[in-house]
Amino acid sequence: MRKISILWYLIACFVCASSASAETWQPAQGLSQVPIWPGAAPNAVEHPQAESVVAAEGHGGWIQARDVNQPAMTVYAPKGQSAGAAVIVFPGGGFKVLAMDLEGSEICDWLTSRGITCVLLKYRVPGGNHHWDEKCQCSITPKVPRALQDAQRTIKLVRSKAKGLGIDPNKIGVIGFSAGGYLVAQTSNIFASAYKPVDAIDQLSSRPDFAIAAYPGHLCRAGGKLDPSIRVTEKTPPTFLLQAWDDPVDPICNSTLYAQALERAGVLSEVHLFAKGGHAFGLRDKDHPVSSWPTLVENWLKEIGIL
Repeated sequence: MRKISILWYLIACFVCASSASAETWQPAQGLSQVPIWPGAAPNAVEHPQAESVVAAEGHGGWIQARDVNQPAMTVYAPKGQSAGAAVIVFPGGGFKVLAMDLEGSEICDWLTSRGITCVLLKYRVPGGNHHWDEKCQCSITPKVPRALQDAQRTIKLVRSKAKGLGIDPNKIGVIGFSAGGYLVAQTSNIFASAYKPVDAIDQLSSRPDFAIAAYPGHLCRAGGKLDPSIRVTEKTPPTFLLQAWDDPVDPICNSTLYAQALERAGVLSEVHLFAKGGHAFGLRDKDHPVSSWPTLVENWLKEIGIL
């Protein structure tokens, strides 16, 4: 009887441990998440909802991380010869959830296969980080830009670890999808820290050296105007933009308005607008020319001296 009781106890412990690990998104075996803040994140939400992971339908199925309150990054080492460059990935999800595989780990698998160190950021979406404003008929940034704080901190953190990661601190870029594409625009143009410095790492620059925005959202505001908080200048890094004309979620003006601002500021940029592809296609669309975008990005990275 005692042996049976011990056996059931061990089984129960295993089930409990498995359930606990399933409550938050976890990277593949052999990889680990690293907190981006030395202590509590700035402007932490009081009494937050517990993070959860949900298998969502559409796009062949994808994994949502919800109510993320503990931001962390996962480093994916390059495969084969290292290019000495890193790309930080901002998954999309409307600042409500994070598409951790579709626009996260799958993107890292592609980048690392090209010799690029990939850093997947699980940024904060505490019950939704943006809200809809009836006056402008648009989703606007909240007073506390937690996602931007996490993005800026991660760029600085990766830059501080450049030597250990075997990368050039001047070859750190960002790629973002949908809401993550908005974070790309924010980090590319908002260089003043969105939070009070917490350690010496915050003395480093949060400006990415190159930027890739895929079907970005939140940039096109009422009246067909670019979000006024995004002020493009000659300091904006070289940028690659891509989107599909038939995107039913984020209108094409999100890319065209930003592209026009880049052109006016004289920023080196490349823009690809595909006829079909919809929204949130990631790397999974195999039926339309939009599937060629990774190759186009690789050629662009060679053109600007990253690869």
